[in-house]
Amino acid sequence: MRSEKEMFDLIIRTAEEDERIRAAYLGGSRVNPNVPRDIFQDYDVVYIVEETGSFRKDRSWIDRFGERLYMQYPEDSPFFPSDPENCYGWLIQFADGNRLDLHVCTLKSELKNLETDHMYRVLMDKDGCLPVLEHPSDCDFWVRRPDREQFLSCCNEFWWCLNNVAKGLWREEILYVMEMLNYVREELLRLLEWKVGAENGFAVSVGKAGKYLDKWIPQSLWKRYLATFPLADTERAWIAVFNMCDLFDELGKELGTVFGYPYNSTEAENSRGYLEHVRRLPKDAREVYPASAHCPSD
Repeated sequence: MRSEKEMFDLIIRTAEEDERIRAAYLGGSRVNPNVPRDIFQDYDVVYIVEETGSFRKDRSWIDRFGERLYMQYPEDSPFFPSDPENCYGWLIQFADGNRLDLHVCTLKSELKNLETDHMYRVLMDKDGCLPVLEHPSDCDFWVRRPDREQFLSCCNEFWWCLNNVAKGLWREEILYVMEMLNYVREELLRLLEWKVGAENGFAVSVGKAGKYLDKWIPQSLWKRYLATFPLADTERAWIAVFNMCDLFDELGKELGTVFGYPYNSTEAENSRGYLEHVRRLPKDAREVYPASAHCPSD
């Protein structure tokens, strides 16, 4: 596997030798001082160019970076919007284990991005066109304190969408159930992130998809969160969803107090009551509630 020095030497030398490339900068985790270093970190590189057309027309120019296992052209995807005239990329997995996410972008398009980017490092600049960032920071990714509306919306979304989990479990539509569980878990993750933020002055990041969450919360809480991830099995999914309810209700009350926002305990109780009622329903039930029922927690 080529070393970091070898990779940077190659990346910078390529930029220096190609007149079409006017500058280069590095972004991503390799610039972040708070991210642990390991062999799987990508090289997220942007080359500043006057035009992208020649790079797109003759793609053989990337052969110099090494033997490829496979690659992707993200701007060619039919599922996402792109502006290839101003920015075009190659995502490359090399045979030696290194990965390079390389983009060629016009100066005009990148200067707009760099105005609000606090985590990049200039590698080379022939024209002095890039602003120099003295102290890269991951502050753009810090947990943000929620306002009242965001907190209420998060809680309502969680308790409301359990309705979908309930009917999916009753129908034993396990793929639908897993999708819905992952959806409501996003709201639970928000609460966990807000808890970490509140306890650390909202000056930390838990990483993409909460990947550093276990570094910021007690192991007991981390294990409870992991218990909300079931295997694709109906009975285990029922257990997981109630674990999720317990944890969300506890965090919702705690954070409501911390932030001074109201927490709707009645909504939480009724939503959980509905889940419990649906779990008891026989498979040949023709009505969700009998005619005499008055509330979900009967």
